Amino acid sequence: MPDTLFPTNTGALGKRRKALTPDAEKAFRAFSQAVFADGALDAKTKQLIAVAVAHVTQCPYCIKGHTKAALRHEATEAEIMEAIWVAAEMRAGGAYAHSVLALDEMDKTAAKG
Repeated sequence: MPDTLFPTNTGALGKRRKALTPDAEKAFRAFSQAVFADGALDAKTKQLIAVAVAHVTQCPYCIKGHTKAALRHEATEAEIMEAIWVAAEMRAGGAYAHSVLALDEMDKTAAKG
């Protein structure tokens, strides 16, 4: 994917977003900090989860940002790639699991004759 598909998240754009909705920006930042703080799960594990989710949601900003954050929290490249494979399996697994809907419709249509 070329870098030009999505604009670079510049400081100027971030300032504009904050200026337009300062209360929401402040609340979101506080929420994000709370979510990614050490708790029952450590920050590294949370960042690996975020990398996986970012791949399922296909957010290029999240992929880049959480990959960098995972590396800062000492995740290895192998751990990051395994998290991505888990995401891929879950995404594929969803299609596989939902195939029963198509099979059920085929059965209903065949039964109607």
